[in-house]
Amino acid sequence: MTTTAWIGFLVAAAIGAPARFVIDGWIEDRAGDDFPWGTLVVNLTGCLALGVLTGLARSHDLGSTAGTIIGTGGFGAYTTFSTFTFETVRLVEEGELSFALGNVAVSMVLGLAAAALGIAVVSF
Repeated sequence: MTTTAWIGFLVAAAIGAPARFVIDGWIEDRAGDDFPWGTLVVNLTGCLALGVLTGLARSHDLGSTAGTIIGTGGFGAYTTFSTFTFETVRLVEEGELSFALGNVAVSMVLGLAAAALGIAVVSF
């Protein structure tokens, strides 16, 4: 990668991570229960966005550098598998097994659906 691409990658990551923090916090402040709604919303919107990016790369010849900068830098910093895992384990430890299993099931099924929708929307 060129120096310019690295700078773009860092800028994208510097936008993605704080966006995750703000959106997650905003949703959690309003949710009012133990389920990690903020992380779920962040990860699902990230899956949709990554699906759109993948569709653009496949169908509209988006360059690999742009995909790396936006996908890995921006949306990679925005989405969070580690927080998803941590919150699922926390739910299990707190005896909220149904919430933990629901978090895994909903995250996986809707995450894949969101990514597929993103690809389908731009693959025409």
